[in-house]
Amino acid sequence: MATPPNPATDALLGVLRETTVALVRRDGPDLSARQLGVFLTCYLNEGAHTVRGLAADLNVSKPAITRALDRLGELDLARRKVDPMDRRSVLVQRTLKGSAFLRDLRAILTEASGGKPARGRG
Repeated sequence: MATPPNPATDALLGVLRETTVALVRRDGPDLSARQLGVFLTCYLNEGAHTVRGLAADLNVSKPAITRALDRLGELDLARRKVDPMDRRSVLVQRTLKGSAFLRDLRAILTEASGGKPARGRG
């Protein structure tokens, strides 16, 4: 059974679509929804992030987080480091390239939601 149209939800879906299309069209990393979810969780939620913690936060398996982090690491959007306080644990660190990607993503979202046009995207 189809859900009846909701103008507020449809507007959000429009922003999501415009943002996704802009990310696909630009010359930059192409992330899956899971990879983007891991990326945004690491960059928008304060504190240290571990594979175990991300798996719990996102309600997915640790291997799924590991695969997403492998891709983010290949793109230099995040990196893993052994926790010096507990060598069994791996911490996820932000990178300069990841911070730049987040800044570009914010600009794309602003433009898609009717804000000022995003500049400096490639």
